[in-house]
Amino acid sequence: MSHGESPTKKKVILEIAREFSVSRFTPAEVEQIRRELVARLGAAGKTSAEYIAGVLETAGMHIVWSTKADTQGQYEEEFRDLLHFASLADAEMCITRLDELYRKFREEKEPAAMERVLEVARLGRRRAEMIARNHKVELKKRAEKEEIMQWFKIWLETPAAFFDWLEARKATPDFQNRFARSTSADA
Repeated sequence: MSHGESPTKKKVILEIAREFSVSRFTPAEVEQIRRELVARLGAAGKTSAEYIAGVLETAGMHIVWSTKADTQGQYEEEFRDLLHFASLADAEMCITRLDELYRKFREEKEPAAMERVLEVARLGRRRAEMIARNHKVELKKRAEKEEIMQWFKIWLETPAAFFDWLEARKATPDFQNRFARSTSADA
């Protein structure tokens, strides 16, 4: 490893990990670190989730590949896939699925699983925020991510009112002017 030159991949992974301020890293956080690494280092930042997990473990950070095997383990992969929201429609689907899981776990009185859903939603909000604030990303995409960040924020604060709010939000002139083409012709 070279010290004093450009930051090493391992060093950047650890910097990103510290920004999370979490006590444990799940596949969703590792995936977000992987994406942020590419955002910061470009092609040189491309790496596997296993490599990132190894760097975190070597640094003494706690990795949890599956939290509660019976209930949550079966959802970890779905949670990881949910956070791939390239468009507003994808984000709406993501929040809809998180809402379904949250309600299901609440009904089944599974507080740990409910907290995991909220954790994934907070991760989605942070991921959207990171992209929204990345000036290397094109303006239109940043605006979409800022909108998505707001959606996650509203759902996290008032999940019961979220879908009524979203319907009203999508009908506003502001939303129509900024995103009407994005929602009708998702790329």
